[in-house]
Amino acid sequence: MRQQSILQPGTGTGPTADVVDGAAYLPTSPDTAYWGRLPCAADTAVLSVDPGQEVVVDTLSHEGLLEDQGGDPLAYFAERGVAEDAVLADAVELAAARRSRLGARTPGLPDVPGAHGGHVVTGPVEVRGARPGDLLAIRVLSTEPRVPYGVISNRHGRGSLPDEFPAGGAGIVSVFAQVDFWADGVGRGSIPLAEDSAARVGFDLHPFLGIMGVAAAGHERPHSVPPGPFGGNIDINLLGAGSTLYLPVQVAGALAYVGDPHFAQGDGEVALTAFEASLRVRLGFDVIPASDAVAAFGELAGPLAETAEFLVPTGLDRDLDVAVQNCVRAAVALLGVRYGMSPAHAYAYLSAATDFDISQVVDVVKGVHARIRKADFLPR
Repeated sequence: MRQQSILQPGTGTGPTADVVDGAAYLPTSPDTAYWGRLPCAADTAVLSVDPGQEVVVDTLSHEGLLEDQGGDPLAYFAERGVAEDAVLADAVELAAARRSRLGARTPGLPDVPGAHGGHVVTGPVEVRGARPGDLLAIRVLSTEPRVPYGVISNRHGRGSLPDEFPAGGAGIVSVFAQVDFWADGVGRGSIPLAEDSAARVGFDLHPFLGIMGVAAAGHERPHSVPPGPFGGNIDINLLGAGSTLYLPVQVAGALAYVGDPHFAQGDGEVALTAFEASLRVRLGFDVIPASDAVAAFGELAGPLAETAEFLVPTGLDRDLDVAVQNCVRAAVALLGVRYGMSPAHAYAYLSAATDFDISQVVDVVKGVHARIRKADFLPR
């Protein structure tokens, strides 16, 4: 494996160990992580920031840490040729805490299969002044691989072909993936063509966070797998560096969280996971007051993303057809508020000029997102 710097927890911090390049630093540890559940209104923030403040988060992938992979990342990755000093120390610590059943945030294997998801989620972060009815804007300022490797897994009969994969009754199939090149935010990864094959297939890397959300109202932590109005596991691969996710605030302070880092994912994420691997991300948090939010976006019922090129309304439902319909409705409403389009004309424009992509089909609640080109509405 080619040499690449390993971003162990705390590297690059300032004199007080809680600042990275002027931004607040949030590591992932048994005290700052949830495993398989998402924060709710009853939970307490691990970091408080003012709107506009930036935060650097060392996120952790769950792959290589889970019990069906042995629960020991040192042993798991050593079998795949990874040196001990290239395994993240926070992954080792968190896996050990899970094995020891330490802490309410890092529960061990649940008594009921499926009662928890597999994701490691970091937070929550209180954004001072955020109130229900406001929108929280999470701005992804940068993403950087912490390691030059990761894992793509199919398990639990939960991919898009549950009756066909994993084949032969295997409980889990995990494919080890590596980073072949990374520089200045651009990279390539690869996997072998088959087990023990020397030939490989390469692909572009586009790092992003699969989970970005705000705490759900109420006193029950949501399962980490299905996305919802609070965001969560939306798995939209457009949410890389330079993007913004807008979420309706559910509780005071928003209580934002992130996790499920990816190096790459195709729309659909058909095998259940994609190139899962740990990222260091730099985020900005802004609060859009309720009145301004309605004027700019209308009454948002769920996540809305934005990139330099696209507005990205979303639709969620267990039924993919209904998810598409919800996304179209969200897009029609957004075009009406943003550009003054009549519903009939917005509907026509979407049919002629907008791609509706499947975000993922494997997270129980399926996701669809639209790519509305902002340039189409500029004067020519």
